[in-house]
Amino acid sequence: MRFVTPVALALALALTSGAVSAPAFAAKKEEKKAGPKLNVSPDVIKALQTAQKAAEAQDFAGAKAALAEADSKATSNDDKYQIGAIKLNTSITSKDSALQGEALTQMLDSGLTPPEQAGQFNAIAADQAMGAKNYDLAIRRGEAALAAGYKAEAVQPTLAQAYFGKAGTGNGSVEPARGFNQKGLAALKAAAVASKAAGQPVPAQWYQIGVSRAEAAKLPDVTEWATLAYQAEPSGQNLRTLVRLFQRANPNISNRENLDVLRVLGASDGLVIAADYTEYAEMASKTGIYGEVKSVIDKGRSKGVLNASSASDIYQAAASKIAGDKSSLGSAEADSQKGANGKIAAATADAYLGYGDYAKAVKLFELAKQKGGVDADEVNTRLGIAKTLSGDNAGAKASFEAVQAGSRKQVANLWLAYLSTKGA
Repeated sequence: MRFVTPVALALALALTSGAVSAPAFAAKKEEKKAGPKLNVSPDVIKALQTAQKAAEAQDFAGAKAALAEADSKATSNDDKYQIGAIKLNTSITSKDSALQGEALTQMLDSGLTPPEQAGQFNAIAADQAMGAKNYDLAIRRGEAALAAGYKAEAVQPTLAQAYFGKAGTGNGSVEPARGFNQKGLAALKAAAVASKAAGQPVPAQWYQIGVSRAEAAKLPDVTEWATLAYQAEPSGQNLRTLVRLFQRANPNISNRENLDVLRVLGASDGLVIAADYTEYAEMASKTGIYGEVKSVIDKGRSKGVLNASSASDIYQAAASKIAGDKSSLGSAEADSQKGANGKIAAATADAYLGYGDYAKAVKLFELAKQKGGVDADEVNTRLGIAKTLSGDNAGAKASFEAVQAGSRKQVANLWLAYLSTKGA
């Protein structure tokens, strides 16, 4: 995983198979401040003067040769610090990142780096160590940068990257990989918090990386990361991750509950692969919602995800029942008004919902609630779905919030998550 953090803090990470990249950052030339008082050896001074003249003449090969000579004559930390300072300026002029890393290491290891520069220098050195996949050094330098008070929004992503690098891409749920993933996630969370505090946007990919790493390590906070990913980028794909995590955590939900979960994927364009469409169609078929069986398979075929033979058995079975089912709805609607309870109204509303007649579905779900004798949480969930699909977002929100308990409450929360970002 590669997070390279620019000093300008223009963090733009891209997730590609668990890898992240962004522009590297360069050290600024030292400001004209009173640095440490140094007692530099005469031979080192002479070699450094040669190096500076060569650099000014754009003779960078000659400058590096003179710097190497200075290194060979260095006998004290004063010498090493001064050599490192000249190397740093030369590396910036020549755009030589390897020389820059060497310079920073030399200055930091001398113990003479001014406190006001120690944080930045350690941050850059951490980033460069990360580029070389020297994860332990990146962590050590990054922690030193934080200890020196340097910007957490610049350093924490590098620490996260280093810990993820140590965790590797193997089985992330066994030690020591699991522990490294946990530390990386803690650093990534701290990076997000610090970025927000600094007024910096947090890339949605950070949260997706969090999902990936938490999932690999089998950590319970994977749902938290998935929620953050969806809030940051309210796409059907990210909502699909939340739905699949919910289904995995609740393997015993009923077919009717599962249908309402899959409906949120249909509403949010979160149906991605053939299995998504066929699972949705099967749940609608098992609960007798024939119109929805046909419509979801038709949608999958129109998008090219399903072919003409996909789910053909349940498609034909549902299609053969639609005409008769629709013809019975008028009398069922009349019976709903006469019923002693709301069961006929709720069942008729279910059918209208499946056929996309949301106005009648809303009317009959409301009637079912009024008459009672029905599962109030289910009716409120489906009333919310009908209102959502009809465009009544405020009414839908109220209906979902009326759902009281259990897995139905969690299903309603998935719809509320979708509503909260609808149109974003």
